[in-house]
Amino acid sequence: MGTQQLETVPEPKYWHLKTVLSEALDSDFTVGEILPNERDLAARFGVARATLRQALEQLELEGRLQRRRGVGTTVAPPRVGVAVGSEQHTWPGAVGDAWQPADCTVAVPPAGVAGILESGPDEQVHTVRRSRVTHGQPVAAELLYIPASSVPDLSAIDAPSGTARARAVLRELQRLDLEGQDSAVELGSARADDAKELDRLPGAPVLVVTTRFFAAGRTAAVSVATYRADTCRLTFGDSGGVEIHHDPERKAS
Repeated sequence: MGTQQLETVPEPKYWHLKTVLSEALDSDFTVGEILPNERDLAARFGVARATLRQALEQLELEGRLQRRRGVGTTVAPPRVGVAVGSEQHTWPGAVGDAWQPADCTVAVPPAGVAGILESGPDEQVHTVRRSRVTHGQPVAAELLYIPASSVPDLSAIDAPSGTARARAVLRELQRLDLEGQDSAVELGSARADDAKELDRLPGAPVLVVTTRFFAAGRTAAVSVATYRADTCRLTFGDSGGVEIHHDPERKAS
């Protein structure tokens, strides 16, 4: 990748730099190769390091680059297609589920989840933590929130937490007659715990898929799944739809 000075352009400087870098990734680098450090790259292109960081962040968001702890910034492989929904609604943990349960605790859920579940402000729910691996790499982490009313027979299960408890909660949930589910997808930033599980840096771009499961005329469970935005391309079944909500109270920062 040779020295290249940027000319004045009508679009933001970092966006033009992103285009130049993207072309260089195609011609001068291979998948997995480590990029030069920020100081060298900024000098090579004659830009401020702040401009360079903006361009690199955009390329990471688009899945062209990956930032890895102790390694640096590398050229990313093509995105992995990850199936999120199907035409046949199924409970989490059913046959063919790609998620692996890791733990289960009882705690008060975040306020947003409590609102979806219509639970009280101090009402504790079962929280199942699961992970998903595709082609040998972690691609998603999930928290599945299940109120006690959805799994009333858990009192006979001794394990207070852990994988066994998680599997028991999922088995009990599957006793309900699933009436349907819906999902919403938002772009977000990885929290510290999600970043660690996904082998990303805190603040890395993620796709957050929130799914509500309905049974007996109510929300019986809520899944909040965090997918790596740098490597995942989410795919939905034919029955899935896309809703665009215009909320006047939510403004871009």
